[in-house]
Amino acid sequence: MLKKLVIQFSKFSVVGFIAFVIDYGLLVLLTDVFQVHYLISATISFSVSVIFNYFASMRYVFKHKEGKSRVVECIIFIVLSVIGLGINNLLMWLGTDVLGITYLITKIFATAVVLVWNFVTRKIFLDADGIKNK
Repeated sequence: MLKKLVIQFSKFSVVGFIAFVIDYGLLVLLTDVFQVHYLISATISFSVSVIFNYFASMRYVFKHKEGKSRVVECIIFIVLSVIGLGINNLLMWLGTDVLGITYLITKIFATAVVLVWNFVTRKIFLDADGIKNK
């Protein structure tokens, strides 16, 4: 069970790293090049990375739950992602506006927190194996 979870988390991490590169790169591009406010940039970049993450995660990381429609699965993924976006933006605001840390550093911390949120909630709600003892 533990070995399978470690392998799955490793796959999730690879997909997450690619999504992070998309997210972080687009955040920097929008904020520094196009002068978009960092919270708007963070929302846009996060949303784009979620689209990639959905398709990659559901193909390579999690098993489809039999009896659950793809539409329901997608809705659950979106709801969990919107909550993740809220966590991301709250941490971005706290780190940048309240604590005065550059948005570039704050984003790395926010991503780590949201990574844990995403893995645990997607494992519970979207993976056929869920979180259970075998």
